[in-house]
Amino acid sequence: MPTVSVKRDLLFHALGRTYTDEEFDELCFEFGLELDEITSEKDIISREQGNTKAEGASDVILYKIDVPANRYDLLCLEGLVRGLQVFKQKMEAPRYRRVSPASGEPQRLVITEETAAVRPHAVAAVLRNITFTQERYDSFIELQEKLHQNVCRKRTLVAIGTHDLDTISGPFTYTAKPPGDIRFKPLNQAKEYTAQELMSLYKTDSHLRHYLHIIEDKPVYPVIYDSNGIVLSMPPIINGDRSKISLNTKNVFIECTAIDLTKAKIVLDMMVTMFCEYCEEPFTKETLSADFINRKVGISESTEHIAQLLTKMCLRSEVTSDGKQIEVEIPPTRSDVIHACDIMEDAAMAYGFNNIPRTTPRTYTVANQLPLNNLSELLRQDLAAAGFTEALTFALCSQEDIADKLLKNISETRACHISNPKTAEFQVARTTLLSGLLKTVAANRKMPLPLRLFEISDVVLKDETKDVGARNNRRLCAVYYNKSPGFEVIHGLMDRVMQLLEVKPGQGNGYHIQAADDSTFFPGRCAEIFARGKSIGRLGVLHPNVINRFELTMPCSALDIDIEPFL
Repeated sequence: MPTVSVKRDLLFHALGRTYTDEEFDELCFEFGLELDEITSEKDIISREQGNTKAEGASDVILYKIDVPANRYDLLCLEGLVRGLQVFKQKMEAPRYRRVSPASGEPQRLVITEETAAVRPHAVAAVLRNITFTQERYDSFIELQEKLHQNVCRKRTLVAIGTHDLDTISGPFTYTAKPPGDIRFKPLNQAKEYTAQELMSLYKTDSHLRHYLHIIEDKPVYPVIYDSNGIVLSMPPIINGDRSKISLNTKNVFIECTAIDLTKAKIVLDMMVTMFCEYCEEPFTKETLSADFINRKVGISESTEHIAQLLTKMCLRSEVTSDGKQIEVEIPPTRSDVIHACDIMEDAAMAYGFNNIPRTTPRTYTVANQLPLNNLSELLRQDLAAAGFTEALTFALCSQEDIADKLLKNISETRACHISNPKTAEFQVARTTLLSGLLKTVAANRKMPLPLRLFEISDVVLKDETKDVGARNNRRLCAVYYNKSPGFEVIHGLMDRVMQLLEVKPGQGNGYHIQAADDSTFFPGRCAEIFARGKSIGRLGVLHPNVINRFELTMPCSALDIDIEPFL
């Protein structure tokens, strides 16, 4: 959950009254928030960097408030105060509307087709006749940063630019050019740079270097110009210095460039509605019945009272002419409302969760462990008793781990690939537990021999018969690493597992092994395991090339079986 830090005295002044810490904590709970911490800038620095660094820091009391991840309208002081005031019925839920400028001509942002190669979408708005104080200005900047870290996904989905409209002139053009063709004076710099030079300059910047990867490998970079050719910004990296806003700014031009148009509109709505009573987006309405809310929440309230409860949550509501339905206006600040269930949740919050009467459920059920998990737990205990140590490895791994290192072709593994992996270590969902155990052995080579490890976990396999195109498969894998292969040890472990599963040796309903060829195992030292007439896995001595590719130096034997057939 995002955390919003607000100055306590500034918050109380905006709310029009003073609360004790306990009273404000209770108010937050009623509104669906949580007062996470009461601190100060000095306390934070002292705790993180020591008392010496904290000297001279502010002693002003800060409230750190946790807000729901989908309530972007509560990420700043203005939105928080507005929501609480409406909730306490100290003010009416605001209605936002679009207004035309005094000149009669709205500003235009022209998007060229070149942007399709890098960031294809852009939206913009103007806040007019704004009066900034230092606190309002700080809150304005902090809201941008909160949105960048939250819904904008660290500027990858959306990047926000704010500009002093009086220093530039429209119409504005959003286009994309080769890095060498873009030249301007960036924010807080003394001279002009090309885009290439800026990327080199900001590689050492503690803040901006985290965003360079978003466009640095693109053939063209996005850029916004005004009608005179002045660069407003090179999103998502930096704004131009010419149009920077200050405490004296009266008209703010806000632009949001994005790869996700819906997210861009949400972000623009938040920036506009938090600092102005006007909004570009019209209202949408949703109609639902009072009976739906009463039934889902577990209360019995009149249609009129439910409409009042929803209005407390900044959702203006009116009872329809038939007296049974409620028409709810969804303002642009509430992008989290996408279904009637979201409205029902707000009604429950306004009613007060502590006020909902406790009732006995109509159906009586007793929780029980899933049979597959129960079997897994029983096997874990007995494998540990057999002298093996349990490991817990990552469900994601590299393609190399499940293919090249095991001497297999990636196309044969039925692996599910991650479309945008953050790192080469997490490219696919694992199709075997063996690679994770061998990496664990490699990380513990200095431990006394022998190393006996096992894991009972899920692997993920492609399956066209499933609605999602893949399925989980619970498997048991064990390895024995020593100066000798120890095939007899791993074979004995298999016999013990079968004994625990009450499967006797033999053909038909029993279990047996037979020689098999598998590139992962040493030729002539691999066997396929059959139980109740079906193949369930393999055991054997690993191929020397597999051992070398996992940076191991001694022989290793392994067991890998599917335990789902034994349920």
